[in-house]
Amino acid sequence: MGRKRTAVAGPGAPAMGVLVLGALGVVFGDIGTSPLYALQAVFAADHGAVKPTEGDVYGVISLVFWTITLIVSVKFVTFIMRADNQGEGGIMALIALVQRAHLGNRRVKALLVAAGLVGVALFYGDGMITPAISVLSAVEGVEVSSPGLSGAVIPITIVILTLLFALQRFGTRVIGRMFGPVMAVWFLVIGLAGLVRVIGDPEILSALLPSRGVDFFTAHPGIAFISLGAIVLTITGAEALYADMGHFGREPIKRAWFLLVFPALTLNYLGQGSLIVSQPETIANPFFHLFPDWSHLPMVVLATAATVIASQAVISGAFSVTRQAVQLGFLPRLTVRQTAPEEIGQIYVPAVNWILFPAVLLLVVGFRSSTNLAAAYGIAVIGTLTIDTLLFLVVARSLWRRPLWLVLIGGACFLTVDLAFFSASLTKVLHGGWFPLLVAAIAFTLLATWARGHEVTTRIRVEEEGPLRDFVAEVRDESRRATRVPGTAIYLNSRRHTTPLALRNGLVRDHVIHEQVVVLTVLTTRMPYSSPDRRLTLEESSDPSVGIVHLTAHLGFMETPDVPALLAVGNRLGEWEPIDLDGAYYYLSSVITTPGGTSHMARWRKRLFSTMARNASDPVAFFRLPATRTVIEGSEILI
Repeated sequence: MGRKRTAVAGPGAPAMGVLVLGALGVVFGDIGTSPLYALQAVFAADHGAVKPTEGDVYGVISLVFWTITLIVSVKFVTFIMRADNQGEGGIMALIALVQRAHLGNRRVKALLVAAGLVGVALFYGDGMITPAISVLSAVEGVEVSSPGLSGAVIPITIVILTLLFALQRFGTRVIGRMFGPVMAVWFLVIGLAGLVRVIGDPEILSALLPSRGVDFFTAHPGIAFISLGAIVLTITGAEALYADMGHFGREPIKRAWFLLVFPALTLNYLGQGSLIVSQPETIANPFFHLFPDWSHLPMVVLATAATVIASQAVISGAFSVTRQAVQLGFLPRLTVRQTAPEEIGQIYVPAVNWILFPAVLLLVVGFRSSTNLAAAYGIAVIGTLTIDTLLFLVVARSLWRRPLWLVLIGGACFLTVDLAFFSASLTKVLHGGWFPLLVAAIAFTLLATWARGHEVTTRIRVEEEGPLRDFVAEVRDESRRATRVPGTAIYLNSRRHTTPLALRNGLVRDHVIHEQVVVLTVLTTRMPYSSPDRRLTLEESSDPSVGIVHLTAHLGFMETPDVPALLAVGNRLGEWEPIDLDGAYYYLSSVITTPGGTSHMARWRKRLFSTMARNASDPVAFFRLPATRTVIEGSEILI
């Protein structure tokens, strides 16, 4: 869920301190608010057996520390963040890298891409649960200082979430400037609270020894295994470190993590552990009990602000992932609104926003507490992280050419840890873990169906369109004279070598063709951004002698297509005759898909694909075309 590319060096680049502060606000909101509910979930009653005794608590804290160390510090920050796609990270970037890899077996590559789509689907489940559990856990803090207000927790949470989603259409540029400072205060405060407790009880530092975790597993193997399903909540948001790499760069994220976030989280979890041992009754909400009574309400306010920031980061990530999925051909066109002209990552996708919003409210109303929601959270988190690991290993071997023995050792270490947590999370399926699995199943079905249906439709359409080179030859042939009408016609076509249906139909049916014809193919590359020298190129099928120019625009999957702007730049830099953009008409070939063809797709999938195609966003708005000078011509295709 990468965002804007930002240079981290060179003239005009933001200072490192600015980037580090920005990363604190955008990247670490999710993992930074995990202390609100993670340990509370470990000791919740439905786990049944983790007791607030010294042995169990020290064992849990040891597992927490080494989980964060191995999965976040070692796996993500040290290794996986090296796998960038032109600076961009995230699971969509990994899918793009895998698609570029030479694996020698198309079926294996298809399975790996499918696995990546499962990870994307799980991320949507994460995007629904994170706002619900984060804001709910923060508001629950009022119960610590004022138990009589417990009935207000759900209504307050609903109001906050409603405002959060309602404000999405305005973008987060202004309020985003506050994210970094607020999260810096948050980490300093929670770290200080933990440090005060550790100073008073230095014995808790022994929980950092791996032997404490081993002892816990040895004494209670079943209990310790089940506890992993809640301990995984301490690494929620680990994907964000990787996904937002394109926004800030690897080095600022790395510095923010090791200099502030990791130490603050470690101190806070140590402090909570010490508190639970000395005051077992605090397991109901150890985070807020860690603070003095007078500070509970201010901490509720600060925690609410932090969780809103965490939620905003996940929602924005869902917007970004959706746009990447559209650009890479896994979803139909959706309306994407740019909310800040100077930042490409500041986007708003209405369809995603209004799918997430009711789902989040239903989670709050249905589960009613952060402890209940915690059971649903783990599978979404560790499922995505496991798939990240798998795709990273493929990239390391196939693109980086790392030795097989090294990849196997790394895979054995990383996947053993991931699969242990995933297996433990499966024990929560009946207690809420079914929700992200259901969401993932629905999302994966949509992604896979669109990809398959688009492939089938493209194959049929190519046959009907015919080669563009042959069409140009027909126009050149004096025996097929066509009436040339004045003006400029710009035909958008999704393929480089075929004839736009609207252009072919105009010649065959009406025997007319404009004096100046521009065929424009907009291609989305597997890179997040295209290089300026390849942004717009002249194709060999062009023939100025008959007034036909064929151009290809190469856009990265993070870029929004703006056809008039692309052509305006081409007029200044291109090697072709300037195009009359002020008076030109744009022609789009719209295809209506109908079930009934011979393609090897289940009938229900054909109907689903047709429904998705009919509900795709307006191509006129998608390509930023002038509505009063755009003509859409429809054709039917049986799939």
